Amino acid sequence: MEKHIVLLPGDGIGQEIIGSAKAVLEEVACLFDHKFTFESHDIGGTAVDKHDTPLPAETVKACKQADAILLGAVGGPKWDQNPSHLRPEKGLLGIRKELELFANLRPVKGFKKLLSASPLKEEVVENSDLLIVRELTGGLYFGTPSERQENGQAVVDTLYYQRHEIERIVDKAFQSAKLRRKHLTSVDKANVLESSKLWREIVEEKKQEYPEVTVEHMLVDAAAMKLIQNPAQFDVIVTENMFGDILSDEASVLTGSLGMLPSASLRSDQLGLYEPVHGSAPDIAGQNIANPLAMILSAALMLRHSFKLEDEAALVETAVEEVINAGYHTGDLNVAGGSRVNTVQMTDKVIDHLSPSDAMSCIMRAYA
Repeated sequence: MEKHIVLLPGDGIGQEIIGSAKAVLEEVACLFDHKFTFESHDIGGTAVDKHDTPLPAETVKACKQADAILLGAVGGPKWDQNPSHLRPEKGLLGIRKELELFANLRPVKGFKKLLSASPLKEEVVENSDLLIVRELTGGLYFGTPSERQENGQAVVDTLYYQRHEIERIVDKAFQSAKLRRKHLTSVDKANVLESSKLWREIVEEKKQEYPEVTVEHMLVDAAAMKLIQNPAQFDVIVTENMFGDILSDEASVLTGSLGMLPSASLRSDQLGLYEPVHGSAPDIAGQNIANPLAMILSAALMLRHSFKLEDEAALVETAVEEVINAGYHTGDLNVAGGSRVNTVQMTDKVIDHLSPSDAMSCIMRAYA
């Protein structure tokens, strides 16, 4: 298989961890006789500094021609005082919109070795394994008008969805649930919002097409509470943009570290943008101490969703888990005992666990 991948390192530690994902993908390509080619482009604050825009036209063009995109991270205090159109986050929102990436998938799975790092009791987070499917290109974040009125004394933000936008994200969630434990929780605020009433109507209509999936409706405030009380009850959660933003950030603390959480942003075909949930961490950038595992796990999601390479994706995920279980950890992971490693060393450990021989990676053997 031949695939072309665009790398968007972005800002802060994104410049470092994107190299980890690339190295792992090169090892996977060697092991399974694939050919992955790469090209890098700017986005976010780095793009503002170089091109006076957070999303250069050449970046958009390259992404539209790619088979998949890997993004490191955007943002940082350096650009906090920039005008709105020069904020790094505009680059991320812009590329999602340009590529019509309407579905955001955030898997949250606890690693046994890391359960003690969670702010919740181990018995609460144990066996947590859920997927949040968030609508990504509609709702309050994109509604118009969104403005101040009456000389700045009043504001209006518009929550706007068309039926087809809800139908496609609900379909994606049902499809995801079919591949997992076949339970879907649809989260809304149908007791108050008209948009949520339409959302619930569409879920009820769509469930007729997926009889093998059990459907549960839950108000967003109840869902937020139950995510903390009993996260193991959830399989797949589907919700609109703002609710999904909040709930996925809440769920991210279950594992004890943002450094372990990948994400995927998908459209109707196989194109996707894959990125870790964590931010750019500018305070540790350039020090070779960032945790690359969420970036590596995001690459595994790319193998699964954009390239349909399930065996390759599972191998990467297993390698990450084996490295954690062996006690290797970066500074952000609260692991009792074990060995603390840096970014490059952690990447090398994952590659070692991918290869049939611990002595030498596939790539090294190929050139030996």
